[in-house]
Amino acid sequence: VQLQASGGGLVQAGGSLRLSCATSTRTFSNSVMGWFRQAPGKERGFVAAITRSGSNTDYADSVKGRFTISRDNVKNTLYLQMSSLKPEDTAVYYCAASIRGGNMRVERVYNYWGQGTQVTVSS
Repeated sequence: VQLQASGGGLVQAGGSLRLSCATSTRTFSNSVMGWFRQAPGKERGFVAAITRSGSNTDYADSVKGRFTISRDNVKNTLYLQMSSLKPEDTAVYYCAASIRGGNMRVERVYNYWGQGTQVTVSS
């Protein structure tokens, strides 16, 4: 399973970006999907996750109300709409897929990872 993240870039504080994560497999619809991020000098951490059907989502407290995770099971694509961006959102963002499911906030439940896309928010 290959995951291809895109959509990162440089944006001013208060701006918006939409990240995408495309896969080339029909197993996407059977996978819980998540976004994680890693800021310079910090460990990678949970951002958001979405169940297979898209009916349930979960967010880290730091992004709740500003970020929206969604998925298109026809296009096999995951999205992360980021609004009201802050300098502290600067990080490399990774998408991930979990076939078996579990605690969506935990990295070890995810089987596959994308290569990451850089998001830089200037103040």
